Amino acid sequence: MRGNMHLFQASMALPLKIDDVFSFFADPSNLERITPPELHFQILTPQPVEVFQGTLIDYRLRLWGLPFHWQAGITDWDPPHQFVDEQIRGPYRTWIHTHRFRSQNGSTVIQDNVQYQLPLWPVGEVVHPFVRAHIRRIFRFRKRAMSEVLLGAQ
Repeated sequence: MRGNMHLFQASMALPLKIDDVFSFFADPSNLERITPPELHFQILTPQPVEVFQGTLIDYRLRLWGLPFHWQAGITDWDPPHQFVDEQIRGPYRTWIHTHRFRSQNGSTVIQDNVQYQLPLWPVGEVVHPFVRAHIRRIFRFRKRAMSEVLLGAQ
């Protein structure tokens, strides 16, 4: 495979049961609630979406003012411990996002591992520091938003 494979990792713990945290992620409509507003994230797949291995979900986003379509496929589905979504169509050459959930000391630890390749190799690598910073910012927003949404009423 041509191009560099990059890895981004993030984790957080929430004082909630694993089944409750996983069910939040099992509903794709919650993605809109934890995605930064500047991305104008919109699910195109008719709601509600039942998620299982093989589910395809279509989104529309705006990145740096440019609209684009993203299609993700669920390639692994193991409730409440793990699921994997992979970009079928979108801005990256490769995007594989593994979501892992585990119980620990009365909380649920969420571990995100994203393997990605940029398009237009080798030219695309020039913008990797900018892309990585953007991914980091999205996951920081996501961490704050998940805490607000899932713990806000507590």
